[in-house]
Amino acid sequence: MSSGVEADIVLDAAVVLTLGMNRVLGRGGAAAGRGAQLLAALAAGRAESRAAALAEAETYERALREVLERNARAEALAATRDELGADVALPAPLTPGDETVAELTAWCADADRALDAAEAALAGVLAARVGEQVFAVPAEVPAPRAAEAAPEPPDLRAALERVLARLLPDAADADRAAVARAARLLADAATGQDAQGALTEVRLRVQEANDRTREHRARERRRAAEAEAAERAADERRYVLESVTAAFEDLGYEVRAGFETLTAADGALLLTRGDWPDHSVKMRVEDAGRVRAALVRERAARGEDDRRLDVEREEQWCAAFEEARARLAAAGVAAAVAWRLEPGVRELPVMRADGAARQTGARAAGRERERGR
Repeated sequence: MSSGVEADIVLDAAVVLTLGMNRVLGRGGAAAGRGAQLLAALAAGRAESRAAALAEAETYERALREVLERNARAEALAATRDELGADVALPAPLTPGDETVAELTAWCADADRALDAAEAALAGVLAARVGEQVFAVPAEVPAPRAAEAAPEPPDLRAALERVLARLLPDAADADRAAVARAARLLADAATGQDAQGALTEVRLRVQEANDRTREHRARERRRAAEAEAAERAADERRYVLESVTAAFEDLGYEVRAGFETLTAADGALLLTRGDWPDHSVKMRVEDAGRVRAALVRERAARGEDDRRLDVEREEQWCAAFEEARARLAAAGVAAAVAWRLEPGVRELPVMRADGAARQTGARAAGRERERGR
């Protein structure tokens, strides 16, 4: 573990849950009182109560996510309502506070019923407007006398609106236009058979529009899931970086984000000590699942005294890394060594001006691999 070490990182379930709940609470607009209480109980929980606290917090987080989904659906329907200028009631969004899981679940059930009713009402408004357009008499054409007017089948418009009411209200403009064009065929229907054919065409266009709308919804859900996964990975990586920084700072190292060409966004850290003028440690957190570290020289070794000092620094670094692992474990970050070099196995690489390390030679062949330590 001298000039090189790799460790697999596993975050404790409580850490992962805490980071996830904080994301959800932030999206909800406020730190929910109930959520904050559960996280505090989880952090302070004794071993015998930790499993119960974890399960309760997980259940609460799922309920929070359900609330946010309903809020998002209500927001989308509100946009459709405003577009149509319709007078349709929608449930007010809920900002979680001190509600219990049972109360959040009950609110979601009520919201589902209200949102389903609002979606159906908006579909009805859209259907009625298309029906009006299809059967309206153009203003520039004189209305026929009653004796000359072809009577409209009493159930034709109602049948059209029943078909149109199946159109999802958030269908794209192009799909709405395609449905409306098919519906206008009814105006030219000369026989009952023509009318039925036109209704069949409307049904097909509505089905196609709904299929595309559902596909669009599915794509949006996938995008949201991908964004959530990216946020989760960033949060976990940031937590690992902060935990690593705190652990080594407590051990007397100065930790700087990035080295030369790398930045903190790369997960790169440079560890130095005031009593190590010729040595430093390059470290990189590769996502939240692995950390790599290398002890390097600032300039090439000159003679046996420098080589003996290298071995001394390697031994100090080895001991510090083991102590840091214990501190990381206490913070919920398990670091299992997957690969390491023992002190004295090879000459330390020399840090180049661009921040990369250059290997100067080997002291001895061989490396030690360690799994699951």
